[in-house]
Amino acid sequence: MIAFWSLFLFFSVSLANSFDFAWKSCPNFKDFSTRKHFPLAGSLKLPFQRPVQACRTFHSKEVEQTIDDVKSRLADEDLARLFENCMPNTLDTTIRWHEDHPDHPQTLVITGDIPAEWIRDSANQLAPYLPLVKSDRPLSSLILGAIQTQAEMLIQFPYCNAFQPPKQSHIGGNDNGQSDRVTPAYDPQVVFECKYELDSLAAFLKLSYNYWFYSKDSSIFSPKWVSTVQVIFRVLEEQSTSTFDPDTGFPKNPVYTFLRQTDSGTETLGLSGRGFPLNKNSSLIRTAFRPSDDTSILQYLIPANAMMVVELSHLHEMLQVAGHADLAKIAMSWANKISNGIREHGIVDHPKFGKVYAYEVDGYGSAIFMDDANIPSLLSLPYLGYVERDDPIYLNTRKMVLSPEGNPYYLKGTVIAGIGGPHIGLRNVWPMSLIVQALTSDDDNEILSLLQTIKRSTNNLGLMHESVDVTSFARYTRSWFSWANSLYSELIIDLLERKPHLLEKKH
Repeated sequence: MIAFWSLFLFFSVSLANSFDFAWKSCPNFKDFSTRKHFPLAGSLKLPFQRPVQACRTFHSKEVEQTIDDVKSRLADEDLARLFENCMPNTLDTTIRWHEDHPDHPQTLVITGDIPAEWIRDSANQLAPYLPLVKSDRPLSSLILGAIQTQAEMLIQFPYCNAFQPPKQSHIGGNDNGQSDRVTPAYDPQVVFECKYELDSLAAFLKLSYNYWFYSKDSSIFSPKWVSTVQVIFRVLEEQSTSTFDPDTGFPKNPVYTFLRQTDSGTETLGLSGRGFPLNKNSSLIRTAFRPSDDTSILQYLIPANAMMVVELSHLHEMLQVAGHADLAKIAMSWANKISNGIREHGIVDHPKFGKVYAYEVDGYGSAIFMDDANIPSLLSLPYLGYVERDDPIYLNTRKMVLSPEGNPYYLKGTVIAGIGGPHIGLRNVWPMSLIVQALTSDDDNEILSLLQTIKRSTNNLGLMHESVDVTSFARYTRSWFSWANSLYSELIIDLLERKPHLLEKKH
């Protein structure tokens, strides 16, 4: 994979971006990001971790201006250097292919060190750029292209989470190294991995809404985009049914199953690939896998359902404007139904923390008390737009998930405390969870403390990692994690708007 990454990363981006460089001279960013590059800045002496301009995979004048503007306002030079590295990281390193066609742009956004596009990750990677699309036409084309490409992927295989480069990009795909048996069947030339994750569908809707909200570009409402919405409605219908037939009492044949040859229980589904039983009339939507790509235990994942409620409400707004009144009604009907299901099944009594949102439920009364670092999470509910930060049930839930007594994946060590998850193990906190904790906090002291830990978590390498060991920042996973870099950028921009006194230089 590393050799392939060296070959492709900067080679096949569309000529529309006017790249003029000898691709062989560009560094392998997976290696580049593990070494410090001058100049250094701040008290931590954080390096400058951007490739030279000729080796960046996309350029945006508005993003560069935003970096300069934010740096000029930040009093903490460490936070400023991190922003300088993180804000452009997706554009610098992960735009695998872009066709700036005036009527139908196309864009492939890979995760970074894995040469495939995850629907959820790519949507989140692009998030900090969305407010800039109105004044940056190339950036607008890039993001509209990402939406168009995601639409094509989801129309073909809506149950899949990660995709190969599109055929028209003339870029070869890769085998993910697994032996999976999945229904519905998929084409490995199109799909990299086919884990059904409800939040992937919500992520497509979120990217669509935020692009339209900031750009007011009605060209997003293409027949292909509308077809994708209809496919999502079909998945919601198929995944809202119970395990057992109410008339016969026998298990129904599930639409989606997943079996992987693995020695890890988080990588495959039980009961011959169908997952554990779900009760009827729950008004919730099943998801086989979590946003961490780990198996759901109880397949009504409350954070994913909450995110879908928010994005279906946004979809209702878009469809009304686009003149699709019938589809708009369907979107709102689903939003209301799922919201009712969360209220009925997702809010439960915890013996220590009172009424809280469960992480997963099954409709039978069972609930799992935990949280995972990956978004959507319980901690992220205000960030998702599902509740306000001061919502009483959310505040109880927040206490639960930020406590080792309430969340088995809240981990504490000598250098960091935060939420991890089973994906990496029981010693690793994800810096992403600290960023979400700050995004959802109104407590100045809590936010300042989190910022200090976040900036130290990079092990003085100047980019966000996927996870770090609770006893040593030097033991981390993924030298750079584009989604987390984008999320850090969102945090700094959010705090400059919401709590500027915490960050701005004193005049």
